[in-house]
Amino acid sequence: MIKINIYQIAKSSNDEFNKIVEDFIKMSSKYAKVEIYNLFNKKIGKAQTISDIEAKKSYTEVFEPFLNNGYNIALDVLGKKADSYEFAKLLENSAVINFFIGGAFGFETSFLHKCDKKISLSELTFAHKIANIVLLEQIFRALCINNNHPYHK
Repeated sequence: MIKINIYQIAKSSNDEFNKIVEDFIKMSSKYAKVEIYNLFNKKIGKAQTISDIEAKKSYTEVFEPFLNNGYNIALDVLGKKADSYEFAKLLENSAVINFFIGGAFGFETSFLHKCDKKISLSELTFAHKIANIVLLEQIFRALCINNNHPYHK
């Protein structure tokens, strides 16, 4: 079974978005184990008040340990745009896939170069909670496409 990790610079919360997130994770569980990791800490909070450069450095610091295992995909506004079928192909050939959602200031260029792929969900900028739901829906759609389930039609 495929393992999909979503690493994001976000604080954990329990709000109305969680139900939707949990629903997509549950629907995906037939095909993949999907987990979300919120990686916000005091150092990131402080760095974000100093400058965008310091903020990006602090994001890289928490993300880098997770680059060692799997196919790494950064969600970046300048990344490649893909339709649902192209996105589904990203999930075909790896046992572990890691998605990275940067913080408010995005990613350091050096971190993006360490990722296998950079994709954009849209030309629009989304709040983390919205980006999370869009990503989870596309993951579920891709899993359905790859497993010939009719959801995507």
